[in-house]
Amino acid sequence: MPDVLPAEIVELAARVVEENRAAGRRIVLAESCTGGLVAAALTEVPGSSAVLDRGYVTYSNKAKHDCLGVSDDIIETFGAVSVACVYAMAQGALARCPDADVAVAISGVAGPDGGTEEKPVGTVVFARLVRGEDKPTAENRVFAETTRSGVRLQATLCALELLLP
Repeated sequence: MPDVLPAEIVELAARVVEENRAAGRRIVLAESCTGGLVAAALTEVPGSSAVLDRGYVTYSNKAKHDCLGVSDDIIETFGAVSVACVYAMAQGALARCPDADVAVAISGVAGPDGGTEEKPVGTVVFARLVRGEDKPTAENRVFAETTRSGVRLQATLCALELLLP
């Protein structure tokens, strides 16, 4: 039976699982525009339960607030597709998952609608927090691929890269 996801994603997910297992790290995810694709990629890999603790799919702004504690002020001031929002999502995921060592959060404009001049379709923002470290990572990407599935797949690859130790 073929893999559910493209080989490129499954291969990178296998590296994430292997390297995090070797490092003794557990992962929590906070996904929006990827809709759980990062968690799906990791769970394609046998043994992923040793690494993936849980994932939150917080697609709506209300879900970001209710499930992860993202303040309404952040969403109203900066928008859901912002460094401030994904940082708050990652903080909330890590706070709610005491066994996780690293959190990655993703929010973006997958299209085909919803883009603006400031945040065109293909804009995706990422944050990574490692428990006990004071250096969070945040990235704002604008992918050249602007199909909905293309943006989501590129965002999944980027998030998996951020999960490598």
